[in-house]
Amino acid sequence: MTFVGPHAPPPGSGPRSFAFEVLLSVDAGPEVTVTRVSQPYAGLSLTTAPRTPFRTEAGAARTIVITMHVTECGTVPENAGLPFLDVTLRNTRAIQEQSFILGARYAQALSRALQVACSNESGHHQNARDT
Repeated sequence: MTFVGPHAPPPGSGPRSFAFEVLLSVDAGPEVTVTRVSQPYAGLSLTTAPRTPFRTEAGAARTIVITMHVTECGTVPENAGLPFLDVTLRNTRAIQEQSFILGARYAQALSRALQVACSNESGHHQNARDT
């Protein structure tokens, strides 16, 4: 899994959403099905395009757009040091969860996107539903 760069969020994603493009490459073996993609931060959810589950054949690469949605600014990190994505992969032999650290460019892009998404927050919850 390789970080490509920022991507425009899909229409209707909401005001505190942002997207990134990653590339999933399958070097060899049977085709791989991605059954789940997640990230570790509370207050941040994600969706993928294509939606999980999706398959990628050996010797192929697939572009995935990951859209993140900030649900609570008070719980996301101000500076994402070593952010990673957890990806659950399945093939004919096994199911495996792998954590991918996508590098410094991803960490910087994620930190910037989180700051922009939460820039209107005052550090305190703005409404009572954010508990």
